[in-house]
Amino acid sequence: MKDQYPGRTVEVWFQDEARFGQQGTLTKVWAAQGMRPTAVKQTEYEWVYLFAAVNPMTGESSALLSPTVNTDLMNAHLKMISKQVRRAGGGRHVVLVLDQAGWHVAKALKVPDNITLMYLPPYSPELNPVERLWLYLRNHYLSNRVFADEDHLWNACGNAWNRIEPERLNTICNTQWVKRCY
Repeated sequence: MKDQYPGRTVEVWFQDEARFGQQGTLTKVWAAQGMRPTAVKQTEYEWVYLFAAVNPMTGESSALLSPTVNTDLMNAHLKMISKQVRRAGGGRHVVLVLDQAGWHVAKALKVPDNITLMYLPPYSPELNPVERLWLYLRNHYLSNRVFADEDHLWNACGNAWNRIEPERLNTICNTQWVKRCY
C-alpha cells in the first residue's frame, strides 16, 4: 500500500456500525451477597445507529449518529473521515478496514481518493477492534437505563461517544496484531 501512495502516511482505521435502543442492555452489577438487584428493561422500539471509524494506534476517530443504516449514510461517513484526514494534513491516506455489510459494498458507494477500503472475511467480527468499543459503550454508558423518548436516546448516545477520550479509544481498540502491522 505504501508503494501505491509514495510520500504519504498510510494509516489503518477500522469502521463499523452499532444499533443502540430502548430495548437496551442489562449488565451485571455489584450487590450484597444474597441480594438480587432489580433493573428496568424497556420494550419500546426506538433505535439510533452509530457509525464509527477509529485509528487504534492514535485514538483518532470519526462518528456519525443516524436513524438507520444505508449507502447514503455510509457515503456521508466516508466523506467525514476524508475531510478529517485532509484537515489534519500531512498527505495522509487511510486504509479503512470494515465488514461486508450491504451498504459497504454497494455500487453506489463513493469512496474518497484518500481512502482505500479493505474488507474483512465474512463472519469475522472478532477481527474488527471497533466491536470492542460497542461493548465498552454499552457496559459503561448505555446499559441498565431507561430512555424517555427518541431524543433522550440520541442525546445519550452522543454524550456516551463524546465522553471517550482518544487515549481510551487507543486502549480499547488496540490489539497486538494491529501493532505488528505497523
